[in-house]
Amino acid sequence: MSNQLKIKLSIADRVYPLSIQPQQEEGLRKAAKKIEAMIKQFEQSYAVRDKQDVLAMCALQFAAQTEQKTIDNDSEIHLAEDKLKALNDLLEKHLG
Repeated sequence: MSNQLKIKLSIADRVYPLSIQPQQEEGLRKAAKKIEAMIKQFEQSYAVRDKQDVLAMCALQFAAQTEQKTIDNDSEIHLAEDKLKALNDLLEKHLG
């Protein structure tokens, strides 16, 4: 038996009915609020009225944030690996 939850999200003056898992609801509602806030910001800052243009700008901003997080995480991982290698080399030098 499916325990899907039926919700409706409003984005850019359109209502989207969704069937989701209950644990997804909070994330989806927060995402919809972020999109709505971003739409409002773009409309005010750039006097953009075409919803398709505003949604494209939102999609670009979210995608750029995701890509930047990936780049930052990769950078942090490489830095940690370099530090661990240097520490390992130092330990081997003193112990071996």
